[in-house]
Amino acid sequence: MQYVGIKQLRILNVNFGPQHPAAHGVLRLVIEIIGERILYCDPHIGLLHRGTEKLMEQKRFIQSLPYLDRLDYVSMMVQEHAYSLSIEKLLHCKVPYRAKYIRVMFSEITRILNHIMSLTTHALDVGALTPFLWGFEDREKLMGFYERVSGARMHASYITPGGVTKDLPVGLLKDIYFFVLQYNTRINEIEGLLTKNRIWKQRLLNIGIVSYNSALSFGFSGVLLRSTGVNWDLRKSAPYEIYSSINFKVPFSVNGDCYDRYLLRIEELRQSNQIILHTLNHISIGEIKLDNYKLVPPVRKQMKTLMESLIQHFKFYSSGISILKSETYLGIEAPKGEFGIFLVVDNSETPYRCKIRAPGFMHLQCMNYISKGHLIADVVTIIGTLDVVFGEIDR
Repeated sequence: MQYVGIKQLRILNVNFGPQHPAAHGVLRLVIEIIGERILYCDPHIGLLHRGTEKLMEQKRFIQSLPYLDRLDYVSMMVQEHAYSLSIEKLLHCKVPYRAKYIRVMFSEITRILNHIMSLTTHALDVGALTPFLWGFEDREKLMGFYERVSGARMHASYITPGGVTKDLPVGLLKDIYFFVLQYNTRINEIEGLLTKNRIWKQRLLNIGIVSYNSALSFGFSGVLLRSTGVNWDLRKSAPYEIYSSINFKVPFSVNGDCYDRYLLRIEELRQSNQIILHTLNHISIGEIKLDNYKLVPPVRKQMKTLMESLIQHFKFYSSGISILKSETYLGIEAPKGEFGIFLVVDNSETPYRCKIRAPGFMHLQCMNYISKGHLIADVVTIIGTLDVVFGEIDR
């Protein structure tokens, strides 16, 4: 017990989650408080653990692809993209240009999908309902684009080693173009509700401050790192696919608080919109996957006969890809930060070791540091700007 003046205060241990809707997943926080002031915050994870990495070590490389969709389940194709790039790096193969443009376009669509979910659910947690309703109207349109190329709204399995599984349907590029033209207006509308809103600023300004040195020591990446003054984005710092040929800005700030993280995600929505517009204007006609049938499944029209196509298809899915002894790590700029795949292969159709670097796992470890001294209500604000999803954290 502690004594403040003539009042006697008890230190309480309180559970936040794992079923709390503002925990953004199966997160349990054990919080030590005096009154409403936080003394210590201990995050407990593992309640969703599925052993994804061990499962991938028992599967052939192509069979493992659907697991990537189920990690961060609001950033599906970005994770497929990272995995496909790591396999291509091991195989030393080059993807056709049309496939690269399609991949980048859908990676940026995925970034918008993620930030809509992050911003609007965060606003809902704080008490603002309207951005959630407006944002999800556009999110439904983007999920429709997912469905038109893959047949699935979420678990697409669309980006695959060697390219993409199928070409774009007729009329899709035109519909994406119309979406891009109007979307900046919707961003302005949501920002008009929040950015200068007095209550919103009171809830976010100077809450959850992370310093430059702390961000580096915690292994932060993405928006959380850039909010502390570090201008680091793998699309610029270590370009992959066609990002080196695209002119876009990487927003960053210096305060490192919740409000800065909100502003950066708003600006990233605009930049992703511009990148999609660039891909629409420069995408070319051509192949959508490699023509090496030992590395990618064949397209029937490319084969001389139906029987030849059937044999190649059977061989590919029964034997899989065999990769010589090697290891690689490849990281990309996912919406939440650096998402990386580490693979060790030993002359086999399955990886000897698979390790996934999930940005949310790195970010959640700072929960005690970032929330100490704040109120319980501020924990909701902090979790919202950390942008955690437990599919990738628990794996």
